[in-house]
Amino acid sequence: MSLGSVMIDIAGTELTDVDIERLMDPLVAGVILFSRNFESVEQLQKLTQSIHNLRHPKLLIAVDHEGGRVQRFRQGFTKLPDMRSLGELYKQDVNHSFQVAEKLGWLLAAELLAVGVDFSFAPVVDLDYGGSKVIGDRAFHSDPVAVGLLASHVMKGMHSAGMASVAKHFPGHGFIEADTHYEVAEDKRSFNDIQQHDMQPFLRLMENGLDAVMPAHVIYSQVDKAPAGFSEFWLQKVLRQQCHFEGAVISDDMSMQAATAYGSPSERVQKALQAGCDLVLVCNDSVAADEVLAHVRWQPNALSHARLIRLHAHGRYHYDKLHYDPQWQAAVTVINKLTQQQDQQALL
Repeated sequence: MSLGSVMIDIAGTELTDVDIERLMDPLVAGVILFSRNFESVEQLQKLTQSIHNLRHPKLLIAVDHEGGRVQRFRQGFTKLPDMRSLGELYKQDVNHSFQVAEKLGWLLAAELLAVGVDFSFAPVVDLDYGGSKVIGDRAFHSDPVAVGLLASHVMKGMHSAGMASVAKHFPGHGFIEADTHYEVAEDKRSFNDIQQHDMQPFLRLMENGLDAVMPAHVIYSQVDKAPAGFSEFWLQKVLRQQCHFEGAVISDDMSMQAATAYGSPSERVQKALQAGCDLVLVCNDSVAADEVLAHVRWQPNALSHARLIRLHAHGRYHYDKLHYDPQWQAAVTVINKLTQQQDQQALL
């Protein structure tokens, strides 16, 4: 059995018969976990093990675990600062910011790998233009060079732990105010403007071994009428041909408001796959997931399959032993200091 082309979610903290039936569908390649799927480290380990035991090759398990306000698992995991804090550190001491970024990437990855999660949808490499509702402090910096450098060091830390990296949201979500979870988003800038600014961090990461890209549900109306995740221009001509990117392309959630104008759930998934996505997310809507599994007919090609296989975890850590690891202790000390500084600044 090969990996399919869709990643879905589950309702609770353990697999139900309905979950298992969906996950055994050949179209499914993996599971994305949310806060509702987490009660404790022990429970999470049992859940991920039960998912991995279902099929061979194993289903992928992913999570949005960036740091700051986007960290799905809390108790038993180190509290990670938002990426803006690394940008602030960069302004004070460039070399130190790189060291901290690498430690953060390793720590993020090692703790997730220790509970059976394959990868996080990180890092965010959108630029901080100051007005975005959904990006905000998830962005490292407003300067493309700073973002590219800091994100590359986070990615280096993730790689050293054995975790794949997913840069988002291509070609750049930071300029617009709209939150694509709840509204349609349009960026009216020229291709040249986007290429010279927002795309630069993505290009730097690609040069350093980026594993996957998540396109934005944003319409760049001067370039194409479809959002990037539904656009052959962005995914085929720009990402594959111009940028020579050979990693996986993973869509944002097809249930987000900015995606719902593009047909039924199955039609959206089909359009995203045809545009060039290797893996399509269908989350937080079980009716949509069932409709997709019933109607989408798509056989991933060997290249897509190989790209997804490379997203499997390459590092193994024992959670109970991780806290005795000197590398973990050193990373936690540094990250806790940064988080405390950030918390203190928030009170001022």
